[in-house]
Amino acid sequence: MSTRKQLKKIVEARRGVLIPGAFNALSAKVIEDLGFEAIYITGAGVTNMWFGMPDQGFMGLAEIADHTARIRDTVNVPLLVDADTGFGNALNVYHTVRTLERAGADCIQLEDQVAPKRCGHFSGKEVISTEEAVSKIKAAVDARRDSDLLIMARTDAAATHGFEAAVERAQKFAEAGADILFVEAVTKAEEVQALPQRLSKPQLMNMVIGGKTPIFNAEQLAELGFGIVLYANAALQGAVVGMQNTLKVLRDEKEVREDSGLVATFNERQRLVSKPEWDALEKRYS
Repeated sequence: MSTRKQLKKIVEARRGVLIPGAFNALSAKVIEDLGFEAIYITGAGVTNMWFGMPDQGFMGLAEIADHTARIRDTVNVPLLVDADTGFGNALNVYHTVRTLERAGADCIQLEDQVAPKRCGHFSGKEVISTEEAVSKIKAAVDARRDSDLLIMARTDAAATHGFEAAVERAQKFAEAGADILFVEAVTKAEEVQALPQRLSKPQLMNMVIGGKTPIFNAEQLAELGFGIVLYANAALQGAVVGMQNTLKVLRDEKEVREDSGLVATFNERQRLVSKPEWDALEKRYS
């Protein structure tokens, strides 16, 4: 079964599958190695880790396409790709979908913010008109060459127009052909609970650690009927703490040992980057 068919099956089961975000190829390999069923390529994570900048529209199509291609070449699980606003108007969205489909995306997420976008849990967001947003989703649906490629439509309208307006937008995105709906940054538990009752398409719920949406356990979200439970930047936030803790020890104690519990062992690092497989290839071609 192709990764796109796998993802479609995962989404349609509505069992609250946990999907972590990856910000580079190694983080994607760690996620796959730990048994997660799919990976989300996070625009915020790429922006933070690649540029050292906040999630405020600095990432472009070239960067996310490059990360997608590298990660696709590294892992065998489905990939959901954050394409921000599609990097322009409906024509730009069409081009974005074509580009990311070729790069290996299995699902492409598009949102309705005014460019330059910002993290869904930042203040100061604005959204484009419903009509323009719908036209961009239609363009995305038309652009795909493989009908198994999924289009995920995200709305940030809850912050600016209220919960009811966000639900109404999401329904119009579904009517335009979106396969998965993503109502971002709802702030009340009852709103989280209501979404699967209000919208018939499979949905993603974004659990942002420290964000505006109350945290629910993935099993609770599965019982409510969500298809995907996203932790887009849990790995990133964990990696930052890991780096800080290790480097503080190095700074203060002037050494870090393999048995410190702070670092992956040398052998574990080589296993994760598939050194034994590359050694076997080297031997084969020698």
